Amino acid sequence: MIYSLKEIAELIEGSIEGNPSKLIHGIGALDSASPKQISYAANEKYKDSLKISNAGAVIINKNLKKFCKVDAILVDNVYLAYSILTHKFKFNQNIENLKYSHLLNYSDSNISGSSLIGINVKIGKNTIICANCVIEDNVTIGTNSLIEPNVTIQNGCQIGNNCVISPGAVIGSEGFGNAKNNDNKWSSIAHLGNVIIGNNVSIGANTTVDRGTITDTEIHNGVKIDNLIHIAHNVIIGEDTAIAAKTGIAGTTIIGKRCMIGGGVGIVGHLKITDDVVINATTTVNRNITKPGVYTGFVPLMLHSEWKKVGIWLTKLDKIASFMKIKLKDLR
Repeated sequence: MIYSLKEIAELIEGSIEGNPSKLIHGIGALDSASPKQISYAANEKYKDSLKISNAGAVIINKNLKKFCKVDAILVDNVYLAYSILTHKFKFNQNIENLKYSHLLNYSDSNISGSSLIGINVKIGKNTIICANCVIEDNVTIGTNSLIEPNVTIQNGCQIGNNCVISPGAVIGSEGFGNAKNNDNKWSSIAHLGNVIIGNNVSIGANTTVDRGTITDTEIHNGVKIDNLIHIAHNVIIGEDTAIAAKTGIAGTTIIGKRCMIGGGVGIVGHLKITDDVVINATTTVNRNITKPGVYTGFVPLMLHSEWKKVGIWLTKLDKIASFMKIKLKDLR
């Protein structure tokens, strides 16, 4: 899939600042794209990265033009243009590539005859794949791993050695991303990254791990993930972290090493959690955690209008208590 800048500009209804005949082979992140890739910058928050980007071209609006040193396509709605373009570089699984395992030669591993395997799949020695699994094209699975029944591992994902993927898990599902068009209708974003899972990792039943948007979702060595957990696109989970059931982790969150996250925790996107953090069950994490320790955060259900008032006072309770102590001393 190779497109000229002219073809891309016509697709996303943009104007070219540069060479219309330049060929683009894919989409890359602004800070890591190659000269054969196109990237995008949606606002001035990314101006520093834009100035030094090695991308062959970028999609920007006219306000960012002064920061751009490479060929560009100017559009009014950058995020919408990006969402449209992603589908041109999306790889869709060809179902004709999927074959029952007994038709294939994986003599060093043990694969159920009811499982389907795509092309260019590598499966390590002594790995077991149980009934009714789907392993799509270009997947790599290491040695001594166990893939239990009804697991789906989608195109391009990598599983390390000594891993256990429990029944019903989906690895490499499409992430959740959408841009609104001028009619306030949603335009979905195709996710082009993969999921990379290290060694000695366990993934619980019916857990979903979304593929990255452009770069990969990463689960590092020794991570233990319980049942019914959602890990969104571009999340990175550090070594030996354990996560209990029904936790949801929003996109582009980075979790450090040796963390323990309780059941039903909600972690909003684009956060960083440092190493050696414990988060108690049902906590909502809505800010970075920069110091190791034990964290808890939940309050009784109430109307949102009341919660906004309560939240303000909660953040000031320590100051109020200190003030009251001083006043009490004065009264004595």
